[in-house]
Amino acid sequence: MTRPHVGGVGVSPTRHGALLSAIIALVVGLSAAIYVSAASDHGPGLDPRAVTRAAAPGPGSAAPISTGVWVGTWAASPVSGEPGTETDGMAGRTVRNVVHTSVGGTSARVTLSNLYGTGPLTVTHATLAVAAGGGSAAAVPDTLRRLTFGGATTVVVPAGGQTVSDAVTVVVPHDSDVLVSTYSPTSAGPVTYHPHARQTNYVAEGESTEDVSGAAFTGAGDHWRYLTALDVLSNEADGTLVALGDSITDGVTSTAGANRRWPDVLADRLRASVAADGDAPRYGVVNEGISGNRVLTDDSRRGAAAVNRFERDVLGRTDVKVVVIDLGINDILRDPGLADPQTVVDGLRTLVDRAHAHGIRVVGTTLTPFRGHRGYNDGREDVRQRVNQAIRADGVFDTVVDLDRALRDPYDPRSLRPEYDSGDHLHPSDRGYRKMAETVDLAKLAGAAPARL
Repeated sequence: MTRPHVGGVGVSPTRHGALLSAIIALVVGLSAAIYVSAASDHGPGLDPRAVTRAAAPGPGSAAPISTGVWVGTWAASPVSGEPGTETDGMAGRTVRNVVHTSVGGTSARVTLSNLYGTGPLTVTHATLAVAAGGGSAAAVPDTLRRLTFGGATTVVVPAGGQTVSDAVTVVVPHDSDVLVSTYSPTSAGPVTYHPHARQTNYVAEGESTEDVSGAAFTGAGDHWRYLTALDVLSNEADGTLVALGDSITDGVTSTAGANRRWPDVLADRLRASVAADGDAPRYGVVNEGISGNRVLTDDSRRGAAAVNRFERDVLGRTDVKVVVIDLGINDILRDPGLADPQTVVDGLRTLVDRAHAHGIRVVGTTLTPFRGHRGYNDGREDVRQRVNQAIRADGVFDTVVDLDRALRDPYDPRSLRPEYDSGDHLHPSDRGYRKMAETVDLAKLAGAAPARL
């Protein structure tokens, strides 16, 4: 019987067992250079607890270990506890998340979060598989792998914490869907989730993590639950690009199931340029957008402020080389008075300083127009213009993508161009998201962060 894995540390019944485990760990560490790290979930009012992990091939590996670089191929920020799950959580049910890859690889590992749970999250079964396609919960049969955590099939994630699985060897194609399924027999309280996934995800009654057909998954919804990252061992990428933003980055008005958020389109452009021997860098792209998110202010329904989640959602991601920041519009829209533009700019500078301290390049965007939106008034428009003036003029970021200029109506610069407007006068249409991604100069995504003086 496999013992539970708690907090990333295996439980040994005797001193002899502990010594044997230590010897095995040393041998594996010397021969395979196992990647070990600690990560913590940070959120308002919660005690962050780290879980360490060793990313070694786990049971079910079906192919030889390949060389490459571990990068992020998909991610989603934990936002809050899912309403209605406070008592039962997802106890006795299997969650099947469907996520879309930006780059492919030959091994994979996942991050599970219990950031907003009030009790320990016990996961007794977890699997990963390449989706069969067609928007269903079905898997390609020979790609299904059982996930382990420190060699154990059961993991206990403390309230406020997260865990990273061992690696499994499986060919994960780029631009494809991957299924990550978890089963929990008991409730951990509120389910840590990401709403507005723009992707159908599934739930089954009982333990169905190894259901290849998908027939057991009769429940569907627009949430990602527990899963916050998918990494791959990749020969297609040399690092990770993080898109940090709000609902515009989250893609809340993009076509559901079509992967037309601007970070999706940016990932497509990067792959196409590399394939054509262009001068674009080789990056996996992960989307850390949260609808309603602000630079400076936490929100119980819209996640921790960017200054408070930056360590988790940017620095905590795998091998990050560059971050693209599109934030500030909600600091303007949601301020009950009138936001101070300098305060918003200073908040953005704080993010840049933290990135530079870790050698990460920072690309910033100007704030897009929103005249016609219910939150618009002339005072807020003036704040937006002053924030954009600072972004363009005084070197807040290493380089700037002028989304305001790209998306605004030439006949009314305070408004989105009609074909780029989803209809609410704030969020872009699919065509608008594509224009955002096309405005990014791929060559300027490369390069080191400025040296610290």
